[in-house]
Amino acid sequence: MTTDPRLPTTPDTVVVFSDLNCSFAHLGVYRLHKARRELGLDGRLWFDHRAFPLELFNRSVNARTGVDSEIAVLGGIEPEAGWRMWQGPDWTYPVTTLPALEAVQAAKAQSWAASEALDLALRVAFWSAGRTISMRHVILDVAAETGVVDVPALATALDDGRARRHVMTQFAVASEGRVNCSPHVFLYDGTNEANPGVTAHWANGEFGSGFPVIDSDDPGIYERLLKHAAGLLPG
Repeated sequence: MTTDPRLPTTPDTVVVFSDLNCSFAHLGVYRLHKARRELGLDGRLWFDHRAFPLELFNRSVNARTGVDSEIAVLGGIEPEAGWRMWQGPDWTYPVTTLPALEAVQAAKAQSWAASEALDLALRVAFWSAGRTISMRHVILDVAAETGVVDVPALATALDDGRARRHVMTQFAVASEGRVNCSPHVFLYDGTNEANPGVTAHWANGEFGSGFPVIDSDDPGIYERLLKHAAGLLPG
């Protein structure tokens, strides 16, 4: 059994460190689900979502100007993931993702399927539907829409804060410098890829003032990662 806190504890799980309002993570998680489905590995490999809370690393809100500039670029390379520029008033834009990250961790107590479904649904709710996923009632509404999550149990977990420590523990692990970014994927044997398949740089300024330029994009990395993970399964 591994003692590296970044790695899965069982070979049938793939760890994904990410934030929910990170566009590169939305791209990556969409591609993970797509690759697993196409490889016929649903029900054999599970995604263990762990928090890489950008607002704690940066001590700042993830700036809407930077996020909008990323949507315009990443939406073009994987449009089916679901993207839309924010349509609501500025004051409805999520200022934090910590409650939603906490909800994903709390859902693990129900099942991997519940946690995965909630994570993906929250991403779609923010990136495609423009919903304020920092709010308790929105998180619970999204959970209900999955048809998988036990919503009363999730509400209880959110209200007593039992999963917040998991978010903060994961943040501490990521802060050690060996989790490079959102997303960063880890397999049971230590194989890992930061922002799998994508390299980029910023032009005409940094995040929030410039815009991203994609230098390379290899979506096939997700199929290769999951095939490798499947090869680690017993039997």
